[in-house]
Amino acid sequence: MSLKIRALKNVASSWAGLAVNIAVGFFLSPFILHHLGDEAFGLWILIFSLTGYYGIFDFGIRSSLIRYVSKFQATGDKDELARLINTSLFTYTFVGLILVVPTALGGIYADRLFHIPPGFLKDARILFLMVGYSLALGFPLGISGGILEGLQRFYLLNWTNIVATLVRAVLIIYVLRHGFGLLSVALITVSLPLVASAVRAVIAHRLLRIPYGWKYVSRGSLRQVANYGSVTFMIIVASRLRFKTDAVIIGSLLSAGAITYFSIGARLVDYAGEVVSSLAQIFTPMSSHFHATGDYAQLRKIFISGNRACALVMFPLTVTLVVMGKSIIEAWVGPRYVSSYTVLLVLLIPSTFYMAQSTSNRILFGMSLHKSLAYVVLMEGIANVILSIALVRPLGIVGDAIGTAIPLLCTSLFFLPRHLCRHLGIPVRKFIMEAYLYPVVLCVPMSFVLLLMQRSFYAHRYPQLILNLLAGIAAYGVGVLWFVLAREPLGIQFKARMSRYFGRTGESQSGPV
Repeated sequence: MSLKIRALKNVASSWAGLAVNIAVGFFLSPFILHHLGDEAFGLWILIFSLTGYYGIFDFGIRSSLIRYVSKFQATGDKDELARLINTSLFTYTFVGLILVVPTALGGIYADRLFHIPPGFLKDARILFLMVGYSLALGFPLGISGGILEGLQRFYLLNWTNIVATLVRAVLIIYVLRHGFGLLSVALITVSLPLVASAVRAVIAHRLLRIPYGWKYVSRGSLRQVANYGSVTFMIIVASRLRFKTDAVIIGSLLSAGAITYFSIGARLVDYAGEVVSSLAQIFTPMSSHFHATGDYAQLRKIFISGNRACALVMFPLTVTLVVMGKSIIEAWVGPRYVSSYTVLLVLLIPSTFYMAQSTSNRILFGMSLHKSLAYVVLMEGIANVILSIALVRPLGIVGDAIGTAIPLLCTSLFFLPRHLCRHLGIPVRKFIMEAYLYPVVLCVPMSFVLLLMQRSFYAHRYPQLILNLLAGIAAYGVGVLWFVLAREPLGIQFKARMSRYFGRTGESQSGPV
């Protein structure tokens, strides 16, 4: 299978998986919210946000797996692959055992850390234990996901996720309709990813036949993983500070109910970002491959065309959320939560600048040049926590959003574009023009169409919302089709091929004169 075909399969499956994930989340979240209530739903968000900090105990091992599995596959070094994977599996197992301790402590002292209603205290403790232990078990099981990504087999990873997501949705709807509560929903939510990981482990083993055993656990591989992963670890910590502290801060200083209102606006921004991330994830092993072979021309091409692709996806999503955000929230969870639109706007603008450069992050990981990024995003994460704590009391959930937005905007505008342009020898002005000019221009007609539709047929419910969205998508789609056929090599080749085909068809029908 060629690299281009595999990339297309990876992107297509990623978007299919994301479409399922967003569709399930979009329709399942209000279903869960209205069955559980604000307090229980806020508690649900809080516990998952808190245990999300377990991700820092990855220590960058997964990113090391992706980087070096891709590299050793490119160089054909099977012995190093065996040492890498066995060492990573041993380390992950050790980490999972360690996490049993903070999980037990968190279950005991949850009521002393957060404003949990007395009626939910027992459920909060059980929920914490349930989520924490499943995440601990997920560390050794999750190694298969890193192997598949390193092999550039994202489509296998994505299809297992799709099946698990659909099964999870069906089971949650069933238990809520039959009167079960928060803990039943949590059990389903934490169990399905573990089953999917076990299935991926079988698939990865069949694709990559390597021996397993204690003798393949290597100090050299551990140092290699630690050197690369230590930088990634800083980024993981920073990521938790940047994007996972909001629920904890709001739950500690305001209430669990306030988390619900914040999470609605923030979740829509997350959905938009996930669409772009699912596209950009293919560039880490791809850039690692080209870096290992010394092909910097391909790296420069990926840098510009990859970020352009991210912008072509992110910019129309941003326009849609800015123009129709209130309608989307109202149709999604009801008019009671439309005030979350302010949170959405505050978070959306810096997130747009950042997500439009998602390929840059992936290339830095692929080239092992992510050390400067680690320092910058760690400072950003610390600034986020300080600002959010300072602003949440006087300004409420909007203050927390502002505390997140300001540092993220600084990273997006002043660091990322200059940093990678310098490493790849591309002028910043050239990068901005080639990557972002057309995505911005193509969004202009879409903006006018959506504004006109909202003024004429303001969307309160899904039928109106879908009608307005289809009009905007049509306007944007026409522009993208023109861009692909007129500017992209594959589109130009396709247009030329169609012209030759119809030219021959016309000649055969006219016959000899």
